[in-house]
Amino acid sequence: MAVEQARIHSIPKPWGRTDLRPWNAYHDPLAAIGEAWFERADPSAPLPTLLLKLIFTDEPLSIQVHPDEALAHSIGLVHDKCEAWYVLSATTTARIAVGLKEQLNRAQLRECIRDGTIVERVQWHVARAGDCTFVSPGTIHAIGAGLVLIEIQQRTDATFRLFDYGTRRELHTDMAVAAASALQSGRQTPPRKLTAARTLLVASPHFVLERMTLAPGVVRELDVAAETWLFILAGSGRVESIEIEAGSAVFLESEPACIEVGANRLQCLVAYARSVPAPYLLRRMNGMRMPDPARGPSRTSLRMESESISRAVPAGKAP
Repeated sequence: MAVEQARIHSIPKPWGRTDLRPWNAYHDPLAAIGEAWFERADPSAPLPTLLLKLIFTDEPLSIQVHPDEALAHSIGLVHDKCEAWYVLSATTTARIAVGLKEQLNRAQLRECIRDGTIVERVQWHVARAGDCTFVSPGTIHAIGAGLVLIEIQQRTDATFRLFDYGTRRELHTDMAVAAASALQSGRQTPPRKLTAARTLLVASPHFVLERMTLAPGVVRELDVAAETWLFILAGSGRVESIEIEAGSAVFLESEPACIEVGANRLQCLVAYARSVPAPYLLRRMNGMRMPDPARGPSRTSLRMESESISRAVPAGKAP
């Protein structure tokens, strides 16, 4: 059981930033930080299955792809890799890429990697604050410059590069071609309101990502049955004895936690290791499960909502 304030591990990257404020206190003109990983408070504690991190880009990242479960197992990895991005801030020209403009066979994809035209084949989209994007295994994707993202992913290094922007890092042509899915649309499911406080952003085979909004002064219990990460988007308050504010994160596992909201509305991301949304993630402090005050669904209707999401997201597919 655990309720811990996450510690931060900063990682330099050639495409990173020298000033991470306001999401992180780091600012040093001599070293560019690209990623800030949230880790458990005790470095010797068991590694979580999910990895939560901030990504800061002043330059574009590589175009890459992650393997599905079958390929991951064939090369000795424990599992595949999927991830989700939530945009915290974006410049007017910031873009992300998910999927291809048109389907390519393996020979065509290999040639596009060889001559660098893969840059023209990926499906670029304008990125805006509040956007959420799910990247399933096998989907070719990229993150452009001018972004601050929060990313939740399975904890693995299974990444194959198809193109890199000037850093001359190794490309992984054979593995990238093997990993890329024939279905390259990158289709996304829009956010779905679960309750007045909870909005479903992603339901994947390995994790669920929600945005949670609580009014000033509210006190609730977070009913945590699985590994869970809480990232604060706006507002302040407390999770048990831990002070929280925008940019901070809390790790929870197998232990209910009291959330007390401060003087302003609290908005946060909640990521947890389930394949469907937890029907009753929030409870009143008297232990009563909370109906939706906006629509008042019954226990049966919320269960049906969860089941409908499960049916809509078959294992290994993007929602």
